[in-house]
Amino acid sequence: MKFDISQSKALVTGGARGIGLELTKQLVAKGCEVVAVGRNQRQLDELSAAFPSAVTTWVADISSSAEVDALVAGLAADHPDINILINNAGVQFEMDLFGFDQRPNIDLARLEIATNFDAVVALTLGILALLEHHERAAIVNISSGLAIAPKAASPVYSATKSAVRSFTKALRYQCSQRAAHIIVVEAIMALVETDMTAGRASRKISAQQAAAEVISGLEKEKDEIWVSKAKLLRLLHRVSPKVAERVMR
Repeated sequence: MKFDISQSKALVTGGARGIGLELTKQLVAKGCEVVAVGRNQRQLDELSAAFPSAVTTWVADISSSAEVDALVAGLAADHPDINILINNAGVQFEMDLFGFDQRPNIDLARLEIATNFDAVVALTLGILALLEHHERAAIVNISSGLAIAPKAASPVYSATKSAVRSFTKALRYQCSQRAAHIIVVEAIMALVETDMTAGRASRKISAQQAAAEVISGLEKEKDEIWVSKAKLLRLLHRVSPKVAERVMR
């Protein structure tokens, strides 16, 4: 069965930059309406101006539980026709866990957990009731190869993506029994060229390619989408988990 994106409306968090921006553009190109959520008003205004009839924008900082709650309430009131949720927004920080002053690490860790995991859970649970009322619906959670094998310099980010992976699997199990019309997808990202990865390792894939693979996998209703080089990590981890972890760390 193929998921019909052209008859859909999607909520995309982080929808005005990086992978989220490309997801928004490519969904619109396929005839999907999009509600793009982000923190940067200027970027959202530019997106709205580019796609005035297809994109609605919403300013929210999803690291704030109060703003997530307000977003959920607003969506229920103004966009009950949403049938796709793409939890894309994320932040990543490198940290030395043995630094002299741990206060900055604690603050950054809390921000990563709030953005990368707490918001995913809260948004999913918050709009699940909306999705239940549609004939077909989808939840797409963006995770990372670091959910499989963590990076030493990004311990909390890696942990949040592992949490997203486990949550997504458990959610899929429940949906298969209670709401089989809702497909639950995990997109496991390779290293993508975005603002978040600026200055890091080379051999990144483009945000355009990453978004295209996610959308293709959604249309095919895949449970897991291993994006680009993440496919190699999957194979390597099956053959030798220790080698995979050594490569990724």
